[in-house]
Amino acid sequence: MIERWALLSGLMGDLETYELIQKDLKNTRGDITLFVLGDVVGPNKNCDALLNRLVNPHRGDLKPHCIYGWWEEQLLAESGYRGERKADALRLNKGDDAVNALMNAVDPYYLGWISSLQFGFVELDCGLIHGSSKDVGDILTMQTPPLTLLDRITRLNVNRLFTARSKQQFHLELTDAVVDSKVKDLNGKRNQEHTLPKRAVIGIGAGANYTLYDVGSDQTHFLTVGDVTKSRGRGFA
Repeated sequence: MIERWALLSGLMGDLETYELIQKDLKNTRGDITLFVLGDVVGPNKNCDALLNRLVNPHRGDLKPHCIYGWWEEQLLAESGYRGERKADALRLNKGDDAVNALMNAVDPYYLGWISSLQFGFVELDCGLIHGSSKDVGDILTMQTPPLTLLDRITRLNVNRLFTARSKQQFHLELTDAVVDSKVKDLNGKRNQEHTLPKRAVIGIGAGANYTLYDVGSDQTHFLTVGDVTKSRGRGFA
């Protein structure tokens, strides 16, 4: 059976979209593991119903493996889970009203679960992160300089980095990468050259846009809610 990962992010309290993605995945062939890469909360709607579904999956749901995202980080900081830090980034960018709206969108009951979430996962030779290995708010896109992308990948010592912060869907290959270094020791100076394996950064999308990754074949499929049903009556091949 094909081993697949389903990767989604940016639901921001949208239980209906989550249910539609679960429905899509039930019609998708393969042994699927579901990863939710953060931003399940947001300031625009009450998030309690979605949080309850993630904490208490329904019978037949794929169990979600969740990490925290930028919005969770702002919520936890403002709620006192990050020491003396507050939601300064959110307050600076969107003002006090956005901070208050975020706090009102999540019942404090769920803060313990949110605070227990990890920063990211490393599975096989893949890193699954909301932003990047540097910071949860780091935005990686097709326009990010290759050296920056390479830095974010090598920090985790992986060959594939899945990211969600940009909300974009993209697959960017880094091929034929060579790192030159100069070494000075008791034997004098010398140059060293290291050829790196093929690596990639994959943006998984957000909200109704999600990604399927075939583990064995290293194939990435960018989907939108309903694509599975529209393209294949009996599931994604």
